[in-house]
Amino acid sequence: MSKFTLTASILKRNAEGQSAFVPYMMAGDGGLDVLHERISFLEEAGADAIEIGIPFSDPVADGEVIQEAGSRALRSGVTLRKVMSELQAQTHSIPLVVMTYLNPVLAYGLSDFVADCEGAGVKGLIIPDLPYEESGLLSDVLVGKDIALVPLISLTSSAERIEKIARTAEGFVYAVTVNGITGVRSGFGSDLMDHLTNLKRLSNVPVLAGFGISTPEQVRDFSPVVDGVIVGSAIVTAFHEGDLEKVKSLIQAGRPAVRQ
Repeated sequence: MSKFTLTASILKRNAEGQSAFVPYMMAGDGGLDVLHERISFLEEAGADAIEIGIPFSDPVADGEVIQEAGSRALRSGVTLRKVMSELQAQTHSIPLVVMTYLNPVLAYGLSDFVADCEGAGVKGLIIPDLPYEESGLLSDVLVGKDIALVPLISLTSSAERIEKIARTAEGFVYAVTVNGITGVRSGFGSDLMDHLTNLKRLSNVPVLAGFGISTPEQVRDFSPVVDGVIVGSAIVTAFHEGDLEKVKSLIQAGRPAVRQ
């Protein structure tokens, strides 16, 4: 059994011969009062973990759809502290992964943030603007905690850096499938599947593909190659438009997947 609940949840799905699915949602888009309702919906629809985005004024990794969702949340007064307080108010049975940027975490206080993550059932952290070389800033505070600091690996990283990050990854490897920011894509680079296959060979934890995956067809295309997928913009749009059937269809698209 993995030392991280987050990893175990993904491996459990894989052991069933299926691909894991991690939806992304923007906390506070539509109001904080619907946060738990949406988490429960995703849980019941079959998600294996949920990535919860925190609205931020300078979201360098986010595409237009997620930026707009963050702006809506910010206009309604949503902050990292308010989201953490809300998450602590109710428990859920699948791992929650908080995606935020470094400045809000530093303003919160590293120890206080990690303590509140524990109290909220958060099992993973994704911080896109925290370089691997400086990750000790947070990982040192996470020692002994069931909270994985999930690394992102980009397509432009050197082979040496990719191997170093993959070998030491916690939770899962977030394999970025495009050069650039998040958002809906119609297609992907021709050598992407080779890159993902190499990551799986190097990594001691599951490899999940994310950024730009937005249709059931794309979910099905990636599912045999990696251990799971992360879908963001399409989920955010579906929630904003009230299209819950689209959310369900995305989650179910990779199941059953033909695994190699």
